Order: sequence, then structure tokens, then C-alpha cells
Amino acid sequence: MHRTVNVLVVNATGALLLQERDELAPRCPDQWGPPGGHVEEGETHEAAAYRELAEETGVVLPPGSLRRWREEVFHYTEEDRVAHYELWAGRAELTDADVACHEGRQMTFVDPAAIGGLDLWESARHFVPAFLASDAYAGLAARR
Repeated sequence: MHRTVNVLVVNATGALLLQERDELAPRCPDQWGPPGGHVEEGETHEAAAYRELAEETGVVLPPGSLRRWREEVFHYTEEDRVAHYELWAGRAELTDADVACHEGRQMTFVDPAAIGGLDLWESARHFVPAFLASDAYAGLAARR
């Protein structure tokens, strides 16, 4: 089964770090979702979360900054594919100026009120609203 990790980074304003893929993306072009990607052979989901975040954004968080929020087998409806997801969440005192965009069109912190107006890729449509409604998000966003 395909193993995937997403990283849900909340900043001091309660905004969530999201990536907009560009038109050249092999999957979900021009859509939005959290940074993340494939878990490599022999790699843990946790290690992949830190690695993917660093590769895609240049942000290197200290060990222990992220906590596993959710683990789920996700069945895509738009293609015949199943993936084992782990979603890791944490708070970072960052702004857009601290984040590079090494993949896609842009990587930016998005106010939760604006996320509903974005075209999220399928798994992000499933996970992001659930995260924003969770106690985990409330706890990360409340530490102002």
C-alpha cells in the first residue's frame, strides 16, 4: 500500500501552511493542500514528515515539534488508488517570509476562513476541514 505523509503547520495567527501546485504537477495540478509526500522504503512516517517539510519549504523543525494527529487508509474516488496516510501537526512561529516554495506555484499560510474558497485536492478536501474542526488545531491555534 502506498504510504503518504502530510504536515499541518499552524502559525501564531492560526493560519495553516498550504501549497498550491502548479499546472505541471503530475497529480492534482492547480490545486491546494498541505506539504507532504511519499514515505520512502525503510522510513517512518514521522521521519518523512520532517523530511518532506524541509524539502518542500526549507523549514527545518526541531525533533518533537510535530505530533501525529491522524492515521487513516484513504480511498481515492477519482482514481483506483488507496494510500495509508499519517498526518503530523505542529505549531511554528513562522510567516510566509520564512517559507520557501521548492515545489508548486506557492507555499503560504492561509487563514482558515479562506480555505473553503480554495480548490483542495481530494485527500486535502477530506483531511483539512477535519483538522480545522479538531481539538488538535484548536490547541495549536490558541497558543498565541
